[in-house]
Amino acid sequence: MRRVTRVTSVRWVGVSAALVAALVFASSVAAASAQYPVPYVFTANVVAGATQPGTPPPGSNNWTCRPSKAHPRPVVLVHGLFANMTDNWQTMSPLLANNGYCVFALTYGVDPAAAPPFDQFGGLTPMEQSAVELSRFVNRVLVATGAHKVDIVGHSEGATMPDYYIEYLGGAAKVARYVGISGVKHGTTLHGLGTFATAYGTLFPGAPDPTAGSCGSCQQFLVGSDYIAKIEARAPAGGVIYTNLATRYDELVSPHTSSFLKGPNVTNVTMQDHCALDFSDHLSIVSSPITGRYILNALDPAHALRPPCTLVLPAV
Repeated sequence: MRRVTRVTSVRWVGVSAALVAALVFASSVAAASAQYPVPYVFTANVVAGATQPGTPPPGSNNWTCRPSKAHPRPVVLVHGLFANMTDNWQTMSPLLANNGYCVFALTYGVDPAAAPPFDQFGGLTPMEQSAVELSRFVNRVLVATGAHKVDIVGHSEGATMPDYYIEYLGGAAKVARYVGISGVKHGTTLHGLGTFATAYGTLFPGAPDPTAGSCGSCQQFLVGSDYIAKIEARAPAGGVIYTNLATRYDELVSPHTSSFLKGPNVTNVTMQDHCALDFSDHLSIVSSPITGRYILNALDPAHALRPPCTLVLPAV
């Protein structure tokens, strides 16, 4: 009787293990085949930021995701100044996930003393400090996924702050491809406006006043800042493949070529050189189907497709 019970138990354990394995496999297949809506309009970011604050964008931060052979590196999305992971990546996160990438997004540089709703504004601390946050996040992604390197896709400050991580904090050994959208590699003149209070007051109504001391990174974007000098001294870093995307209609990055670098490992793209119908500005460039295709091509050049040419309107 005891032997029968033992045999039955062994069989039950085997059946249970098989069922668990089948469920895990089915779950993995379901996750891999999930298709997320991709809204090609910047208002989707605004709505998500207002209704789902602090929520990872669709398709991101699945910490059980394992990179595929086709896409062996996870993609880390790095938002811009006064933004966060929710209101910056409602288009590109699901697009990348739908194309088989493990996608991860963080919010960095939040003022720890900020009360709601001001605790939703990221990128406020000096960029050297935010680069430390990015370094920790990348390390977490690498451990979770088992990958050796990540690819970075960043917008605005997210295409400026990672340069410090790559050049000064050892990121060059952990980043394979770096796609920057409206970054500031050489400083901005703000079209002569002179202060971030004027420029950002227009783009981000209700955001903290940069001149009130709550924004430690704001003055770092200006031409001639110490931070820009540090970046220019070492960029582009060897071993990292750069793609820089810029729009002539950028309200904040002026000249728009300040987004560009020179080097054999660098590709610079002005969006209007490809499509005269692209009127994207500093914000809507992260919601454009044209930008999306350039990002996919930069991450997987072996399967690159010609970007579409379609009307893209400015957000402001």
